[in-house]
Amino acid sequence: MQKPLTLTRQSLSHPENWPESYKLPALDVEAMTSRTIKSPTWLHIGAGNIFRIFLAGLQQDLLEACHTDTGIIVYESYDEGIIPASFAPYDNLTLAVSLMADGTVQKRVIASVAEAFSTDLNRLCQVVSQPGLQLISFTITEKGYAATNICPSPSMATTAMEQVTAGLLARYNAGGPPLALVAMDNFAENGTKVANAVIEIAKAWHKNNQAPAGFIEYVQAQSYPWTMIDKITPSPSPAVADILAAEGFASTAITQTAKHTTVAPFVNAESPQYLVIEDAFPNGRPPFEKTIGQGVYLTDRETVRRADQMKVCACLNPLHTILGVTGTLLGYPTIAACMQDKRLVALINHAASEAMPVVANPGIINPQEFLNEVVTKRFPNPFIPDTPARINMDASQKIPVRFGVTLSSRVAAGMDIAGLSAIPRFIALWLRYRMGLDDTGMVMALSPDPKLPAAVLPLSQLELSTTAKTVDLQPILSDTATFGVDLYATGLAGKIEEIFIELASQPGTVDHLLAQWY
Repeated sequence: MQKPLTLTRQSLSHPENWPESYKLPALDVEAMTSRTIKSPTWLHIGAGNIFRIFLAGLQQDLLEACHTDTGIIVYESYDEGIIPASFAPYDNLTLAVSLMADGTVQKRVIASVAEAFSTDLNRLCQVVSQPGLQLISFTITEKGYAATNICPSPSMATTAMEQVTAGLLARYNAGGPPLALVAMDNFAENGTKVANAVIEIAKAWHKNNQAPAGFIEYVQAQSYPWTMIDKITPSPSPAVADILAAEGFASTAITQTAKHTTVAPFVNAESPQYLVIEDAFPNGRPPFEKTIGQGVYLTDRETVRRADQMKVCACLNPLHTILGVTGTLLGYPTIAACMQDKRLVALINHAASEAMPVVANPGIINPQEFLNEVVTKRFPNPFIPDTPARINMDASQKIPVRFGVTLSSRVAAGMDIAGLSAIPRFIALWLRYRMGLDDTGMVMALSPDPKLPAAVLPLSQLELSTTAKTVDLQPILSDTATFGVDLYATGLAGKIEEIFIELASQPGTVDHLLAQWY
């Protein structure tokens, strides 16, 4: 009986033990690690799943093709439980599992991470101080870029932005050249948010006599490229773990850290991926243009903005949100299951048609082709274990971009607003979701949304017998921070109120109205 496979560098030294279906690293991992620790070129902050399967995979492509000879050092700034759970026991290796729409599974061992650590601010400063470091990239979620309640000195840095700024101060003191700080999280103008946070922290430390005046100029001289990233990467799936175990792969443990991050030695994700990067790297960069066929585009800032708007405001993210909210109300377990409901497919296509007229074409990606891929291939993929609950997290913070931009852009362009139907239907469905009752009237779990507007909270106290006399939606629908416009001023609010009252009147109305609409 063959010994079970374990995800370690020792096991890689015996490739004859691995099935042919596993693609092993075509590089000298030990030599790469030694070179990287000695002279790092790429530091990444945020040891999450999209980094492990996408960004680390890109660097492995470059290593295997001999376009670079160093890997990545990764630092986890938030959840100190990730490194000991999913990096250290496996020698910083990751099994990347691509779930294809035809049911096949592609497996690749990623070995481009040379070092992984957390909590060690001194080590972080050492890495950032290295003159050959070209970029610091981030996948820390949008809220990770906040610069509030700034600590009084670099030695007390706790947040990702504070810790990176402390590293930049060490680099400044060492005379290191400017580099690129590259946000790879999914929100508009992400590079500007990094710049604003780092500069604000630098100014605060200078005011506290913890940094010289020249340091402010130094952080302003760094580059802060904008990016658009796209790859659906759900939490590790027990079904995938079972597939791997049946093949003799022993490293399949799925665990949760104390901070509730779900981790495993493997990462499962869809195959399609896109990374559009503003090409602004003052100290050099990896030759991303040589990752042929991997969805990477190097371009200018305006093209990044257009690509991001295309995805986030029209062709993917708003459609995901509609499926997440409505799918939860109807009890669908996955996004793929939602896509089996022809009414939901019609609803998201209708919503996309209302957004597309105000979306600029980025040129490098065709919006209609991107949309078609999302609706016909990516969302319906039954092997992607993505859930409505994951999509619904922080929904109130996503709505201003995913729907508010379309509404405000249509107003600015003098286009019709009152005649829209899919977007107001979604807004009414979201308000109905916030009641915390599914379409049968049973209590359902709401995904975390810590910055939910106070005006929305009373909806959770309503019952499925709501009438116009028992609810006042004016404080919600007039909130320009949530919807980009005052929905009363646009003429949409009355339509939304009418739909919501019907949705909230009795069980079964979500299903009933969808049948009427589509």
